[in-house]
Amino acid sequence: MKRNELLSFTASSIYCPSADIHIDPWKPVERAIITHAHSDHAKWGCQHYLAHKDSEPILRMRLGSDISLQTLEYGESFTINGVNFSLHPAGHIIGSSQVRVEQQGEIWVASGDYKLQDDLFCPPFEAIKCHTFITESTFGLPIYKWKPQQEIIDEIKVWALQNKLQGKNSILMGYALGKMQRLIKNLQPFDQPVFAHGAIYNVNEQLRTAGFDLPYIPPVNNASKSDFQGALIFATGSVLNTPWLKRFEPYSTGYCSGWMAIRGAKNRKSIDRGFVLSDHADWDELNTAIDATGAEKVYVTHGYTDTFSRWLNERGVESAEVKTMYGEEEEAATETTES
Repeated sequence: MKRNELLSFTASSIYCPSADIHIDPWKPVERAIITHAHSDHAKWGCQHYLAHKDSEPILRMRLGSDISLQTLEYGESFTINGVNFSLHPAGHIIGSSQVRVEQQGEIWVASGDYKLQDDLFCPPFEAIKCHTFITESTFGLPIYKWKPQQEIIDEIKVWALQNKLQGKNSILMGYALGKMQRLIKNLQPFDQPVFAHGAIYNVNEQLRTAGFDLPYIPPVNNASKSDFQGALIFATGSVLNTPWLKRFEPYSTGYCSGWMAIRGAKNRKSIDRGFVLSDHADWDELNTAIDATGAEKVYVTHGYTDTFSRWLNERGVESAEVKTMYGEEEEAATETTES
């Protein structure tokens, strides 16, 4: 039986024609549903936005405090022209959501970015039964399999303590939104002084002001060189190979990313230590999530789209890759300025 095409893939977005609304558009549109606040999914210039309430502080910081923004709780539904929508946890970063779309019994889910590993900060991924599932495949190869989060946290703690004993500062890098809140939340209690790059400080304070349970991490520009003795400094990847690092000498650099699973990635980034910690699903999690949806068809939007789509078809799950502008999680302007 041929299913209704509830969502389509246009040059601007994932689009619902029946409701005339776009999901994560990469070009300005009138009405947009935003899955999360990373810059490749939340673009400036739309007339009206809708997102989960936990995304609001960062969306307003990045897109403008005066944007037209409606927010919802997880599971809260709304209807446009006979199409029912609701948001459900994606487990990717704070506020990240899957968009469930239903019309006349037909159900599609656009997942945005997601992970199944509970990071103990944002609500964990919720599998939603559907006929069609739209997935990422950022790490859609069998070589990508994540260790339990606590193992990586313990590795980071040992590395930072060794640096402290050697009289070095520890520069721990990753995305200012998502990765850093996960690290800050799970590395507590800290065994040394802690400081944050200005971009991370700004994101954290936005979230703390909104009531999220995060400790205060002072910005580095409020400290003097004498304060940086065996300290742990949270920074974005933009600081690599820049004069910003000189104030922390001697230091050791660490980078948190799923890409650190690839042999040689650490050396290409000129860092001392790579920690395999990702806010995206690994190979097993992608397959587990898709199986849990019971979807008859899967669209793959970004990552290893060709390989992963071919794998699903070989497993008997009808799949196709589609071209989108997702996957370029660039560090936004607020994250690259020196602070």
